[in-house]
Amino acid sequence: MAKERRIGVFICYCGGNISDYVDAEKVREQVAREPGVFVARTFMFACSDAAQQEMITDIKIAGLDGLVVASCSPTLHMHTFRGMAERAGLNPYRYVQVNVREQCSWAHTNNKMEATEKAIHLIRAGIAKCALTHPLNPLRVTTQPRVLVIGAGAAGMRASLSLADMGLAVYLIEKEANPGGWSLEAGRMGPEGYLGLDVVTTLLQRIHENDRIVLHTQTELVEKTGSIGDFDVKINVKGMQVSLNVGAIIVTTSFTPYSPEKGEYGWGADGIVDLVQFRQILTEGILAYHAKPLRDIVFIYCAGSRQAETETCSNPNRYISRYCCSAATYSAVLLHELETQAKQTVNQYHLYRDIRTYGALETVYEEARHGGALFLRWEPEAPPVVEEVDGRLSVKVRDTLDGGEVIVIGADLVVLVTGMEPRENYKLNQVLKIPVGADGFYKEIHPKLRPVETVIDGVFIAGAAQSPKTMSESVTSALAAVAKTGGLLKKGYVNLEPLVAQADTEKCTWCGECLKVCPYNAIEKMICAEKEVAIVIASLCKGEGACVPVCPQDAIDVEGFRNDQIIAMIDASLKETAI
Repeated sequence: MAKERRIGVFICYCGGNISDYVDAEKVREQVAREPGVFVARTFMFACSDAAQQEMITDIKIAGLDGLVVASCSPTLHMHTFRGMAERAGLNPYRYVQVNVREQCSWAHTNNKMEATEKAIHLIRAGIAKCALTHPLNPLRVTTQPRVLVIGAGAAGMRASLSLADMGLAVYLIEKEANPGGWSLEAGRMGPEGYLGLDVVTTLLQRIHENDRIVLHTQTELVEKTGSIGDFDVKINVKGMQVSLNVGAIIVTTSFTPYSPEKGEYGWGADGIVDLVQFRQILTEGILAYHAKPLRDIVFIYCAGSRQAETETCSNPNRYISRYCCSAATYSAVLLHELETQAKQTVNQYHLYRDIRTYGALETVYEEARHGGALFLRWEPEAPPVVEEVDGRLSVKVRDTLDGGEVIVIGADLVVLVTGMEPRENYKLNQVLKIPVGADGFYKEIHPKLRPVETVIDGVFIAGAAQSPKTMSESVTSALAAVAKTGGLLKKGYVNLEPLVAQADTEKCTWCGECLKVCPYNAIEKMICAEKEVAIVIASLCKGEGACVPVCPQDAIDVEGFRNDQIIAMIDASLKETAI
């Protein structure tokens, strides 16, 4: 006869986030009657140190061998409660977390009774699942102290230097002939005033002097096998294939500047340039265009950002490119400085939808205004119109800050404040299989909790490959990826989740359906007992479970979400509740 489980159920008030909408005491009374429950308690904050210590005491005194915590999302505190269970001497995989905050209190703020009843059903399911858990141990994988960094822009070079400082060997590869990326054409960048070319030159010199870094230009990644901590990769170096073994990969492939469509705000006419071209004009330090002095310059913001779908724009960039407003307003500051040096007055007109100079960059906007730049706001329904009148550019705009009056501005130069687009990385995407978002940039697991990690363990993203960023933001995210990589590789091993799929080789007849649906290629065919069967590569498996329903022999299960657990959860949650 199976030994009766001794389960503890701990319900969190979450400081009112849960208890204001769910009657936690009624929940406790109901679930305390469930089979196998020996302890049922409530806490104001279950995640607090004091509450955890009380739970540890209950686990030890009552001899609990299972733990259910009804609180917030496991994304936030799964590791918190696993650690608490371990400190109490309980296997961490005998703990189950039930999310009653997002799924009950926040979802049903207008009906406390139904939210309470739903919480009871969910916790009963959690108890049923907990009763069928058994001790598990993490999968330990040896890691290799080498890193592949893809993209030798400022972010990639800075990441490589920091990795080398940690004692890791670095292979830095760049698709183009010259490292540096867009920084080579950026000119002076605000608000620090760094010259992009100087930044690249300094970083490149340090890389050449560092014995731990190998830089390959005109190089692309063509193949990747293996898993976290131990990737076998092949790179094409100027037509020659080279094999490498690395423990992690960081992708810093930057972005592509938006290229306006012909006719977009007059694009294609003489005297209309984009922001990249204008910054080069500023770098040259001459207030002239085609040898003609510049007297009136019009900046049109949001070219290539915050677009709407139209007949001429079938694939719009709906996102904000973040850096554009700051770059344009800093260009205004630099332009004013050149005016002062050359003793030449230039009238600046900045036509914008919204100014997004966030944080300390607001000071750049203020400086631009104080320097004499005029800002006129337009609505997307009435964008600026650029025409050529009597041999000179003319810009017509309806200024919403001036009662909607239509203003016509003569211009010697029109600057389209162009945004960022994701770089074309089709071949790389085929190899790495990093998901991309709706905007086309690489997608992290969670923008706040795991901002540089991807669903491919051991593969990190940083810089403008992930989303539009300034140079300083790109470098900051690259250093975050470095920190994650160092934490992964410096120990010499990594522990992986044991909650992965398992194939029953006796049932399996190898039809290949599981391999077809696995997005991580975590299934391989092997010969076992003289027949072909599916084997799960545990270090690649994420426990997603797409393989389970397609198996005609019912030969695959996912630990932690086994069929017997799911059936028990359904049965428990369907029990009637009277409150």
